[in-house]
Amino acid sequence: MKKKLILLFLWVCILPALLSAQSRFAFRDGKFVIAQFTDLHWTPKSPKCAETAATIRAVLKAERPDLAVLSGDVVTADPAIDGWKAVVGIFNETKTPFVVTMGNHDAEYMTRGDIYDFLLKSPYYVGAKGPKDVGYGNCVIPVYASKEKDKVAASLYCMDSNDYQPNKLYGAYDWIHFNQIEWYRKQSASFAAGNGGNPVPALAFFHIPLIEYNELAGDGKTFGNDKEGGVASSNINSGMFASFIDMKDVMGVFVGHDHDNDFIGIDKGIALGYGRVTGTDAYGVLTRGARIIELYEGKYKFDTWISTSSGREAVYYYPSGLNSEEEQTMAYQPAKNVSPDKHGVAYIYYEGKCKRVADITSCGKVKEGVMKNFSIGEAAVTDHFAYDFRTLVNIPEKGVYRFYTFSDDGSVLYIDGKLVVNNDGGHSGRRAEGKVALEKGFHELHLLYFEDYMGQELEVGYSGRNILETTLPDDMLFIPD
Repeated sequence: MKKKLILLFLWVCILPALLSAQSRFAFRDGKFVIAQFTDLHWTPKSPKCAETAATIRAVLKAERPDLAVLSGDVVTADPAIDGWKAVVGIFNETKTPFVVTMGNHDAEYMTRGDIYDFLLKSPYYVGAKGPKDVGYGNCVIPVYASKEKDKVAASLYCMDSNDYQPNKLYGAYDWIHFNQIEWYRKQSASFAAGNGGNPVPALAFFHIPLIEYNELAGDGKTFGNDKEGGVASSNINSGMFASFIDMKDVMGVFVGHDHDNDFIGIDKGIALGYGRVTGTDAYGVLTRGARIIELYEGKYKFDTWISTSSGREAVYYYPSGLNSEEEQTMAYQPAKNVSPDKHGVAYIYYEGKCKRVADITSCGKVKEGVMKNFSIGEAAVTDHFAYDFRTLVNIPEKGVYRFYTFSDDGSVLYIDGKLVVNNDGGHSGRRAEGKVALEKGFHELHLLYFEDYMGQELEVGYSGRNILETTLPDDMLFIPD
């Protein structure tokens, strides 16, 4: 037992230093670029391996990543050692630092231990073998600040999502185990301690998607391809996602496994994304390629896109959840030709029973006036009242914006007369959101809200490509003429 504890201590505390000595990564000009290749399904005797190799080389040449991550199902046929030699040879020849996480098929043809023993012979392999009881290949790669040479500015967690488990009562796939989660939490806490107690921005890479990916599939808020017909996750909630939320460092999780999915979306503030299938011998209809992730130094922010031999596809922006395709295709609403000089929100306050915002006009008007921001705190009664808010919102730059309301009961938000957020109807506290493309300048914002019975709440906010989600600030709101 004591030996195991000593090994775990060495693994948790010494690994970052070993990795740093082998290949020290740092931001350059405020950016750090990662290429995620997934599901190569390299079949050594197949002529299609040449196409897979050409895809990898094309992406590496076009994107020039600082690091490549191979997220599982790399070599999936015998003779496996020949396959690994060929794959590693690509990164040796291109002099690209790389790391590998295990898929569910890799160990079917060569043991995990033997795979990592071979990988560690490459001068460009920057991962670690890791002790068996924590998970082969589990490692964290620190990325240092561009100027403060000893400051870790980002961390990249590479983990073994395991493969199968014997009891089919629990489904086909295994899950990330508690000792792996404990390892992650200790690493995360160590980085935070070295950063003045603040979490260090991070990403996580592994093969099999978490069960939380099912929360995004089909929700209409993802970007990219969702052609798999589902998410092939474990049926067991491992607690990994909850730990990411608890430690507050991981911005995004990137996996493979489902070849016809490459979508990305945000669940509870964390991006859950797929890579793009890379291997020609793998099943699937998507053009082969890789996912590129560009981190921003000192920010909880990244851009990501798919890169293929034909070029780049649209860019997705975290944390806004917006994308460049929307920026190019949505119709932009022009700014109003006005010059307001007084901050505030004009309102009309009503009392009466409503079931939908359309019922507000049948209520009794009690008073009207101006307030600093959207608020229902001045309502004279606790139930059966409503507000009609109007203001001019000053948009700082041309772009696509996401507005939201969180309300109990119903709310509806219009920009320049266009319905953007529909949160109507009687309900408990609930969030609704919508996107709108706006030119820089002033735009009319019209918000209708009603409280029916029990509980009352209203919050109005927005986000943009370069704006973290926030409630609408007072200094953006102006009283209409």
